[in-house]
Amino acid sequence: MNDEYWMKHALELAHKAEAAGEVPVGAVIVLNGELIAEGWNQPISSSDPTAHAEIIALRGAGQKLGNYRLLDAELYVTLEPCPMCVGAMLHARVKRVIYAATDPKTGALGGAYDLLNSFSHNHSFEVTKGILEEQSREKLQGFFRSRR
Repeated sequence: MNDEYWMKHALELAHKAEAAGEVPVGAVIVLNGELIAEGWNQPISSSDPTAHAEIIALRGAGQKLGNYRLLDAELYVTLEPCPMCVGAMLHARVKRVIYAATDPKTGALGGAYDLLNSFSHNHSFEVTKGILEEQSREKLQGFFRSRR
């Protein structure tokens, strides 16, 4: 299975977020080619400002593996992660982050900030961007257009 396959799954999860009135972002975590956790945005429905898709997926993966270190894990997300989520990914020691659409307002992997290259961290991860970017961007733009 390739990057597009897993990003399509993340986009399906973004639909769940949108159906619940949340910003349509979905995330999946894959380890050795196997899905180990998934999440979609839920801060409004859970009254939890940390309930971003990535954080929910990271929590699920940690619980499944019995370890907060997610060595060799790949995280797919439909929107460039924010600073909070990038920090969590660094602490989890993920191997690679793959995102669809760049976020010029709050993205922390080069969109608005570049946290990987801004500070000296004892860990870093590979970043791949632009996988199914157009589909993700359209989903987000449609959501915000309908709210105006």
